[in-house]
Amino acid sequence: MHDIRALRADPDGFDADLARRGLEPVSASILALDEERRAAQTTAQEKQTRRNALAKEIGAIKRQKGDSTDLEAEARTLREEMEQLDAKAQALDTEVKNRLAVLPNRLDAVVPPGPDETANVVVHERGARRNFSFTPKQHFELGEAMTQGGLPQMDFATASKLSGARFVFLRGGIARLERALGQFMLDLHVTEHGYSETQVPVLVTEQAMYGTDKLPKFADQSFCTTDGRWLVPTAEVPLTASVMGEILDQAQLPVRMTALSLCFRSEAGSAGRDVRGMLRQHQFEKVEMVSVTTPEESEAEHERMTACAERVLDLLEIPFRRMQLCAGDTGFGAARTFDLEAWLPGQQAWREISSCSSTRDFQARRMNTRYRPQGGGSPVFVHTLNGSGLAVGRTLIAVMENWQNEDGSVTVPPVLRPYMGGLEKLS
Repeated sequence: MHDIRALRADPDGFDADLARRGLEPVSASILALDEERRAAQTTAQEKQTRRNALAKEIGAIKRQKGDSTDLEAEARTLREEMEQLDAKAQALDTEVKNRLAVLPNRLDAVVPPGPDETANVVVHERGARRNFSFTPKQHFELGEAMTQGGLPQMDFATASKLSGARFVFLRGGIARLERALGQFMLDLHVTEHGYSETQVPVLVTEQAMYGTDKLPKFADQSFCTTDGRWLVPTAEVPLTASVMGEILDQAQLPVRMTALSLCFRSEAGSAGRDVRGMLRQHQFEKVEMVSVTTPEESEAEHERMTACAERVLDLLEIPFRRMQLCAGDTGFGAARTFDLEAWLPGQQAWREISSCSSTRDFQARRMNTRYRPQGGGSPVFVHTLNGSGLAVGRTLIAVMENWQNEDGSVTVPPVLRPYMGGLEKLS
């Protein structure tokens, strides 16, 4: 959410920031509504002042047994006019807030220009890509060929029968490998990176979705239940919203939380994209990291969080690269985003496996979450950050494709073997 005072102070600068995202200027139209709202409030206050004066006059006349009929009629008219002005001001205030609610965050100055993902910048690349002596297969080719009790361990047909497209039914070793990945990531972030482990609801209120900038912008990409609750698109929502409406002490910051949860996305607008395999699912698991910190520490926290996600890929020995997203590819709520892309040899392509974003105070304003500075003074809006650490299904894909063998088996990365009962290979 944007502060209307920022538009009043620098409307041209605000529009220039939107232009970096390819959006049209909006300051003039919003400020016109804001001015009309303030004018209505001022007029209402003037009428209230006149009504207060009339009340004194009417009281004095009545004490002297005089006729105050005309003044009382004027007072009634003023009350009706004030009610109309108050309703107008409230309607205009709602309209201004609605206009601001659908505007994306202002970008960090270091975000490179560009219209889409083709303009993203490689920050660094890590891990050697394996030289295969055979043509590597894609994950679904490997998974469908592996069987458990005569049935494929990665079964899209059964999932489609149960739930429709973009679901998967995992069995046997592959199901265990996915569970191992989630537990490994969670343990790493808690024991090595200092995040607090949480177990979160996957059904949340509209207020939680709005506060974390998922509504109203992404309503068509989320699932809503019949009682008005929303299935979380990511554990970012309940983790971040857990401090909604709070005033924290600065000594409590940074707050670092992590959770392994189910996530749900309607994938609206993705028809025809990644229709085979597990890359784009309606239901998936993800380990999420969330930080709540001060404005002064948010840049360093962003770097720290991204490094925590990279550590997962280092330990799994999966080649990856860090991307600085350009203006046109940076998400709605983010001021700056790093994506991690894993190399998938079966696809011969880099694919996103983590996204780590700083939203600055964008979410905090929507949630009204602040902290009390240690040196005193008025409460200040916190900064919030979120990152995938990692998307479990996509990591499963990366492990299967990078650790595959010519006979169709998959070697279990050494770091995962304690989670697999010592198993070294899936076949």
